[in-house]
Amino acid sequence: MLSVGQVNRLTILRGTSVGFFLGNAEGDEVLLPHKYIPEEAAVGEEIDVFIYRDSEDRIIATNLRPHVALNEMGCLEVTHTSSFGAFLAWGLEKDLFVPFREQNQRLSVGDWAIVYVYLDEKTDRLVGTCKIQRHLEPVEDQLVEGQAVNLLIYERTDLGYKAVINNLYGGLLYHNQIFRRVAWGDIIPGFVKTIRPDGKVDVELDPPGAKRLGPDAERVWNHLEKAGGTLPYSDTSDPIDIQAYFEMSKKAFKRAIGILYKDQKIDILPDKIQIRAKPTQ
Repeated sequence: MLSVGQVNRLTILRGTSVGFFLGNAEGDEVLLPHKYIPEEAAVGEEIDVFIYRDSEDRIIATNLRPHVALNEMGCLEVTHTSSFGAFLAWGLEKDLFVPFREQNQRLSVGDWAIVYVYLDEKTDRLVGTCKIQRHLEPVEDQLVEGQAVNLLIYERTDLGYKAVINNLYGGLLYHNQIFRRVAWGDIIPGFVKTIRPDGKVDVELDPPGAKRLGPDAERVWNHLEKAGGTLPYSDTSDPIDIQAYFEMSKKAFKRAIGILYKDQKIDILPDKIQIRAKPTQ
């Protein structure tokens, strides 16, 4: 059976005036139009294609990849609207349809919306919804503390930012855990910080505990190299200045430069840090 909304590996069966017909072991066939055929493709070879319904509601194959596939979430721009809903650009010729009933507020051309893509069982069409929270799954035993994850930032609150974890679970990134720019719609790497007894998940942007020291020290070192070896920051600098420049807390900064100093990479002076000169032979 062809999997609509997903990448399928199919065999090129035959060429026609309109394109290649592809098939699977179950005998299902689908057309890959000429404009989507790779130059090196030949009859008998296997090829990976995305399956969806085109503007004429026919199941069709393409070598294009959508920005958001079936059961995934992403931030997309509204290209046009109709009396039934809005259409969002998602990387395919046929835009993704979001009906009015699936919008939290009326979408207009030029708006950006975070959507979840699902398969409408009645029409067998891929549809988008802005009501993503109802598609989040309970965590149960699928995540562990310290696990590296992908985060989709979708709502700002008084406590922090709500995030979708790995396209499946809900999480919260607290304001006091953020030391770099974070914006609505961002898809960024993160880590599971805490899984609460009620199943709610707290996340952070850096590895937990002592693991954070490595990336912070590397970030300071990279800034030093880009600046030519010297920066006007030290352990006496204003915390606001440190956060603005290095995107980390002063506490993390002091630990980072301590690591670099112990590794004999830098010197820490009252008003600056600098890369330590290598001894001459």
